[in-house]
Amino acid sequence: MDAIAAKRQIFSMLDVDGDGVISRQEYLTRPERAAAVAGRDVDDPLVSVARATHEEVYASMDANGDGKVSFEEYAAWAGAEAFDEVCRHALGSLFDLADIDADGTLSRAEFTRLREALGNPIDSAEAAFDALDADGDGLIDRDAYLASIRAYVTDGTSPMAQALHNYNR
Repeated sequence: MDAIAAKRQIFSMLDVDGDGVISRQEYLTRPERAAAVAGRDVDDPLVSVARATHEEVYASMDANGDGKVSFEEYAAWAGAEAFDEVCRHALGSLFDLADIDADGTLSRAEFTRLREALGNPIDSAEAAFDALDADGDGLIDRDAYLASIRAYVTDGTSPMAQALHNYNR
């Protein structure tokens, strides 16, 4: 898969209502959805961090500041620089929300709950876990998770991300 196709898949997942734009509300509900499936209170400090990092990402994505991110805006923005500067922190904050025991890894259950909360069907989430759990220990570490997403966003390669997006909406 190439980077443009990967960006289209990610955009489609972020455009929750399918109206062709990512609204501020659609994007900024991600931390609350992740916190809810992890059983975290809205006043949990990790939820505050996730909200703040998602605000930064959205402000960065929304180039014209109109509260709507079109695919063209998203495609121009998404890439290695945006990932390294803002996305890594936001995605890492979601990982941290899902990491209930704070051991730096996600179990299959933690991973699939997170991915379902972010819009992936359970079958895709389970396939993605299997693709990322290369050593078969039943755990995904934070760095491997983030590296896999970065590879998908920047050049369209990532068995984990391809499994997540291997479905029709």
